[in-house]
Amino acid sequence: MADKPQPIRVLYCPICSLPAEYCEFGPDFEKCKPWLIQNAPDLYPDLLKEANGKEVGEVSNQLQSTCISSAAGDGAASSAPKKEEVKRLPGGKIKKKEKQEVVIEKVTRNKRKCITTVKGLDLFGVKLSDASKKLGKKFATGASVVKGPTEKDQIDVQGDIFYDIVDFITETWPDVPETAIFFIEDGKKVPAA
Repeated sequence: MADKPQPIRVLYCPICSLPAEYCEFGPDFEKCKPWLIQNAPDLYPDLLKEANGKEVGEVSNQLQSTCISSAAGDGAASSAPKKEEVKRLPGGKIKKKEKQEVVIEKVTRNKRKCITTVKGLDLFGVKLSDASKKLGKKFATGASVVKGPTEKDQIDVQGDIFYDIVDFITETWPDVPETAIFFIEDGKKVPAA
């Protein structure tokens, strides 16, 4: 009779709850690194080299900071640069900061009817309800604030006012520069200027 296969012992990371060899693909590899260096150094030999290099750098930084702080007093502590916190979403995705830009898109429906969509005016401090009223009056069409596919508010204006709308936006709201206005033509983002 052949020997029964024995179960394999798998080392799980307590931080991301993945097997140690998959930690690098987990939600936050940076938090797992100290644990991996201690408990699974053979899986990530690069981490050991990196950790040793950082320790040398930290020791030299501490020596420099003690010299500076003893000479300058409390003022040196406040001048140290703070590490910027990155906002993380579930699944380890990093939340990007929204670019301040206005995107104008023309959507055709029923072969002849057009809807012009204006996205991003709210990033410049423009009230969308007021903007839709002004657009409706200026172009003598129906305009409304609706939720877009990304769950953000946008303005839908009936009719093809694709190119006329840029001048109106820059004249009515001077906070919106013409360089921040983009068209979507054939699926590509094109600057309006």
